Amino acid sequence: MGKALCKLLLQNGFQVIVLSRQLPQNNAQPAVQFAKWNVQKKQIDVAALQQTDFIIHLAGAGVMDKKWTTAYKNEIVNSRVQSAALIVDSLKKYENKVKAVISASAIGWYQPTDAIHTEEEKADDSFLGQTCKLWEESIAPVELLDKRLVKLRLGIVLSKDDGALKEFIMPQKFGVAAILGNGKQMISWIHIDDLCRLFLFAIQHESIKGVYNAVAPNPVNNKTLTLTLAKKRKALFYIPFNVPGFVLKIMLGERSIEVLRDITVSCKKLLSAGFDFQFENIDKALEDLVKK
Repeated sequence: MGKALCKLLLQNGFQVIVLSRQLPQNNAQPAVQFAKWNVQKKQIDVAALQQTDFIIHLAGAGVMDKKWTTAYKNEIVNSRVQSAALIVDSLKKYENKVKAVISASAIGWYQPTDAIHTEEEKADDSFLGQTCKLWEESIAPVELLDKRLVKLRLGIVLSKDDGALKEFIMPQKFGVAAILGNGKQMISWIHIDDLCRLFLFAIQHESIKGVYNAVAPNPVNNKTLTLTLAKKRKALFYIPFNVPGFVLKIMLGERSIEVLRDITVSCKKLLSAGFDFQFENIDKALEDLVKK
């Protein structure tokens, strides 16, 4: 997501500085500057901070990258909370001209129920729900510094390069359309291009503040997404196959909770704010991603 967002920001005339633990030896994006920070040591490039008008906070260990051991759960939480805390503390400590901070969060905030979830609901008591709660709380003091704060609760991001879509495509290469569990669980998704446009929208519109669900208007169930993707890829042969929930639990452990999560999230607040989705339905989104 970071690369796609950088590209869009550059196209719209912004200068981009990426904070990284390791500065690249060969910068593949010469238009992008890199500056160093070290969250564990609470270090940040002050000069880079003082050049900045807007901060986009995306940092965080991947939820599905590794088995949810106690150590990795701590890393998932700390990578989000500690990086946000460093941003807040640096804005307090150093003179700056930052106008707004746009922070990622996630729809893991919500408790899986049959309801359509909206932004004012309290966080779920699950690991994911409490992770999102701590994540959002850690960046919240930005508002006390007279900075505009936007928190975007991201749904499942569909991108041709990485993430969830890649996992859906993999078994289809072997002629299997793998439907997870019973396939009825709802997926609140967003196309990568719309997500990047949303971050830009949040930067450009001063009226945007607070929490917004970053999801497309039309969620779909797992079975619909899987079979639509297979058709869009024009697979000559594929067998729809339900992967039982107990198999997923054996393969993924506690992470299977995320895979089998059944949740419908509303983007009504975002639409009311004037954001216009380019990809409102899964058919159009997958048509675009498969052809790229």
